[in-house]
Amino acid sequence: MTATIERPRRHHEFGADPRRRRGDRAFGGLATGAGILILVTLAAVAAFLFREALPALTGDTDEPFVEYVGPLVFGTIWAAFLALLLATPLAVAVALFTSHYAPRRLAAPLGYFIDLLAAVPSVVYGLWGFGVLAPVLARSVYPWLEDHLGFIPLFKGPATASGRTLMTVAVVLAVMILPIITAISREVFLQTPRLHEEASLALGATRWEMIRQAVIPYGRSGIISGAMLGLGRALGETMAVALIISPADLITFNVISPQNPNTIAANIALTFPESSGIEVNRLIATGLVLFLLTFAVNVLARRIARAGFSGAAG
Repeated sequence: MTATIERPRRHHEFGADPRRRRGDRAFGGLATGAGILILVTLAAVAAFLFREALPALTGDTDEPFVEYVGPLVFGTIWAAFLALLLATPLAVAVALFTSHYAPRRLAAPLGYFIDLLAAVPSVVYGLWGFGVLAPVLARSVYPWLEDHLGFIPLFKGPATASGRTLMTVAVVLAVMILPIITAISREVFLQTPRLHEEASLALGATRWEMIRQAVIPYGRSGIISGAMLGLGRALGETMAVALIISPADLITFNVISPQNPNTIAANIALTFPESSGIEVNRLIATGLVLFLLTFAVNVLARRIARAGFSGAAG
């Protein structure tokens, strides 16, 4: 007596439901159309910026475009870098606290409050930085930095009495990008395999050692992705910077002095209403530079996150 082994049937042998197939095709078409629409919109924005910026890039102006945009690019990158430097460690620490340390009754409300920071309009942050944060920093923090750390070029001074400096801008931008980095890092930390955490604890590791060995390596790509998204937000911020900073056309690393470099977005917002002719084209050309800079940051973030994920998986 021989036993017969029945061959498993494939999906197409049963016959797919026509309604399900139509739904799959419709969903696939909508997803493809959404992706194409994003690419078309991005290409249209890039084409518009390039067309309007071309007269400023090729025409004769009183000041060469490179000399005009150079301090703006420096101020944009410098302010965003300082904000990222301030926000990332705090965001990662808050994400670890809400995901692995805080009790559940505290972690959920704290996460909601942090996420609500992203809903505050940028003009409100600008008013808070101008009316509250700047005077406090000018009275206590900036004089102390000049007196005790003045040998460092960043705090050489003279410290401004108004507090409207690039450091104030960096602190405000750090608060603005904090919920973005925190939310992404928290979700990645919560997805750490439970077996990895339990194995580390079973081998005698403390909770911090377990986080350092299992959680942070697994979430490295998420931390980098969140930081780069926050950097993109900081690079394009307009109103908060325009309300706080007292700009000057210069390049300096001093972050507490009265003279500070401006950013591209704030410069466009402040000077566009009074511009005309070739000046408008030059502002649009700076917008094109900001567009390319943000695009390069996003591409770099993709590569870093992919490399970090591959290293964690390996």
